[in-house]
Amino acid sequence: MSRNETCLLLGATEVGKTFLIKRLQKLILHGDLGAAPSTLPTVGTNLTDLTLKKKRKVTVRELGGCMGPIWPSYFNDCSSVIFMVDSANIAQVSCSCIQLLSVLSAEPLHGARVLILFNKIDMPCTMSLIEIKSLFRMDDIIASASQPITILEISARSGQGLQEVLNWLESIPVK
Repeated sequence: MSRNETCLLLGATEVGKTFLIKRLQKLILHGDLGAAPSTLPTVGTNLTDLTLKKKRKVTVRELGGCMGPIWPSYFNDCSSVIFMVDSANIAQVSCSCIQLLSVLSAEPLHGARVLILFNKIDMPCTMSLIEIKSLFRMDDIIASASQPITILEISARSGQGLQEVLNWLESIPVK
């Protein structure tokens, strides 16, 4: 990632993007998650600077799910993408899959690294990783994508998988 390293955080409305950022900030600053923060759906964009290990900074640009039609105007300014999916919302899967395919096929993002997060795995009605990967046809997507893709299951609420998200951000080569 470049000196002004920017990571886009994308996904449908109410998948937990803002909640994820607040939890990552708390984990970095305090080493634990503490009480769950309150959030509101993002209308527009939020910029958050995360200082990772070795003083490495990443600016995460979270774009509200309702801004999907204008996401491409932000693609030139990023080196990585985190795409979030609510794995407990089966009604949203097809929309999320279409959005993901649109992101992966965008020319400016062909060299970007991509992290796909299946969030809310702590919910009682969540789909298994096998089910959601099947619905997304994830094996086909990975095989045809030009980008390196990583998939993680997380629960932003419980904290499960959040350290792996930070590890992924830290693992991206500095350009």
